[in-house]
Amino acid sequence: MAENTDSRNVLVIHGPNLNMLGTREPDIYGHQTLEEIDAALTAQADRLGLHIETFQSNHEGDMVDKIQQAHDSFHGIIINPAAYTHTSIAIRDALSLLNIPVVEVHLSNIYKRESFRRTSMISAVVTAQISGFGSHGYLLALEGLALVL
Repeated sequence: MAENTDSRNVLVIHGPNLNMLGTREPDIYGHQTLEEIDAALTAQADRLGLHIETFQSNHEGDMVDKIQQAHDSFHGIIINPAAYTHTSIAIRDALSLLNIPVVEVHLSNIYKRESFRRTSMISAVVTAQISGFGSHGYLLALEGLALVL
């Protein structure tokens, strides 16, 4: 899939409470842990000739800092802003500063959930959005990035 494999770096940002995957509402978010998702992403990145770095934070400012630092080091971003999807103009503004492809990922289909979850502050400034495929959405996002990087 990837033709040019020159160190194409992808940053994966996991938002608040995703460190609790596997135990937090598994009927909605699945049984995989964040560590298992990251391991699957690393294996897929190797197959696609990409290098990934993963980052998880429960703190909005830490996520903003990481996004701001990404413009010099990464060729693409996958982000699951989690609850900040619906509230964070700061994360939206940080993402809009970037000139690299960004894919927004959600484990559940946010459009089939509570009304407050149906609005994404992020979607208007990202390249693509994937929701509802569980942890496989991260792998789909990585494949999509591999096509455009």
